[in-house]
Amino acid sequence: MECDRDMSFHNTQDALDLLPPRVASKARLRARSTVAGTAFDALTEELVVQTVVSTSLAGLGGLVVTPNVDILRVVERDAEARRLVRGADIVVADGMPIVWASRIAGDDLPARVTGSDLLRSVSLAAAEHDLSVFLLGGEEGVAERAREELHRLHPAMRIAGTHCPPHGFENDPLQLLLIERILRATQPAIVFVGLGFPKQERLAARLMKQFPNTWFLGVGGSFAMLAGDVHRAPQAVQALGLEWVYRLAQEPGRLFKRYIVQDLPFAAQLMVHAVQKRVRRPEPALNLGSEGLRSTSPRPAADRATSAECK
Repeated sequence: MECDRDMSFHNTQDALDLLPPRVASKARLRARSTVAGTAFDALTEELVVQTVVSTSLAGLGGLVVTPNVDILRVVERDAEARRLVRGADIVVADGMPIVWASRIAGDDLPARVTGSDLLRSVSLAAAEHDLSVFLLGGEEGVAERAREELHRLHPAMRIAGTHCPPHGFENDPLQLLLIERILRATQPAIVFVGLGFPKQERLAARLMKQFPNTWFLGVGGSFAMLAGDVHRAPQAVQALGLEWVYRLAQEPGRLFKRYIVQDLPFAAQLMVHAVQKRVRRPEPALNLGSEGLRSTSPRPAADRATSAECK
């Protein structure tokens, strides 16, 4: 997605007035669809970008998580994972099966919103408004190559820095303190955390206490995709909801068990539960207003008189 260059966020109060109340007032975004017990916000990628940039300009921070089918499967079974997702400010679906399930159930999510797409679109929008970004995570050297690609896309982009913590950093107080010191020294407005779920959300939740005015976005392996180390599926394949097949073909040894043995049956369960939810859903009440069916309830005499005069 390309950022709309005509969108103006310079009047931040006007922008905030148009945003969902959760981010503007630090009250929970109104959930529009619940899939497998997780509430997803009915936001498009464009609105997520607008929300992050506008609120950042207003000095507010938050956390964006993008559960896919695999994450949703973990969240359903793990209390800590569930707490991390529920504590996020914005929760959007990074997986077409989740979007399909919401539509089958009658609670339509507007679109799939991936961490990989947000890495690019939020960075470009941030550059347009002189907001700095930071790349935290990835394998050694990957974040630096992703940084080079972002600079190629927008040479004036302010990238405050990159940092690849060593394996096991989450159990090392000194490494955690180092991350805090780096962010305090660089003061980024937006931090992309590419460590995989739930490690990246756990770290972001910790950092948000120290940096409440910073946005944190969990983007998984998106640095490697941006750097060109891992190739994304063509847009047509993504639109069909088959990007997982493309990824499986690239890394069958690593992904076969996750995608075929674990995620595929869970995705099928999502569809079954969505159908059941739709069947149990009460029919909406008929609109019997003047533009629709005529109301069968008697009207006041004054109304009848007015109608008669108009004939």
